[in-house]
Amino acid sequence: MSIVKINAITVPADSGDELARRFAHRAGAVDGVDGFEGFELLQPTDGRTTWLVVTRWRDEEAYDAWVHSESFGHGHPHGGGEHPRPVGLAAELWSFVPAGGSRGGAGA
Repeated sequence: MSIVKINAITVPADSGDELARRFAHRAGAVDGVDGFEGFELLQPTDGRTTWLVVTRWRDEEAYDAWVHSESFGHGHPHGGGEHPRPVGLAAELWSFVPAGGSRGGAGA
């Protein structure tokens, strides 16, 4: 069964565009990783400043392998050197498994 990891990133009110730009710059970087099933960056529309990075993985082992990979390290610098400083003020990682829902679409 798939797992869902959500990184809730709180950014300054004027930094959301920079967060989106950074994600767009790395679009597709995780697509070929074993066990990766999908990704969405969700922008708040209700005055909040917390953006959600939603990823879906085949299982916990696939996610853990990616987090401990060199590729993850390149995409998640911690500031300093030539890397830009993080945009986020705070982040929380939430973990879920699908418990129901629908696929939507025509006639749903």
